[in-house]
Amino acid sequence: MVKHTQKNAPVASLVEVSKIYGHGNSKVKALDCLNLTIEDGDFLAVMGASGSGKSTAMNILGCLDRPTAGNYKLNGISIEDLDDDSLANIRNQKLGFVFQQFHLLSELTALENVMLPMTYAGIPLLQREERAQEALVKVGLSERMDNRPNQLSGGQQQRVAIARAIINQPSLLLADEPTGALDSRTTEDVLNIFEELHSQGITLVLVTHENEVAARAKKIVRFKDGKIKNS
Repeated sequence: MVKHTQKNAPVASLVEVSKIYGHGNSKVKALDCLNLTIEDGDFLAVMGASGSGKSTAMNILGCLDRPTAGNYKLNGISIEDLDDDSLANIRNQKLGFVFQQFHLLSELTALENVMLPMTYAGIPLLQREERAQEALVKVGLSERMDNRPNQLSGGQQQRVAIARAIINQPSLLLADEPTGALDSRTTEDVLNIFEELHSQGITLVLVTHENEVAARAKKIVRFKDGKIKNS
């Protein structure tokens, strides 16, 4: 069962979070006493070289990995001691994910792909259909609801992925290199969608290596050696 959100708490906070992989001589510290607070309504870009810790931080924020030390709170609730089923429920109900690869199911239509998270959440069929249609309209795909992924361009597939990510009205939307596989024109279209979602109140964290993409966010943090680099 997912616990209720604590009022007035940050959407997400990492306090002295470390993540260590391996043992002995092969031990790698991916995060080193990281502190990061994401407030309601933030639009944050995360940048850093390969190995800087930004992807590890994203995995912890997304409840895909657990910190070795420190505390992670989502909506004021500590998550590191929750069991796997509770974490899966949080990922479904409180978090939205957009990746460089779209991860759409090829045998399902755009509408069915967007409905999928609501199926896991136990939402009735009619409500699933109505909400999925609204989400696809929001990302400009009202004419493509019945198309399967192989009938859509890369940009259109990413729009479906965004609609799927926001369908359960997540507290936090995490986008990991979401424009990495797109051309410049399609990148612009996707970033416009993110800006529109942010203007509607969605809290967004965007990992990117492109300065032009990061510039669309309201705040940029840069990672180095598992910490946030001081400007």
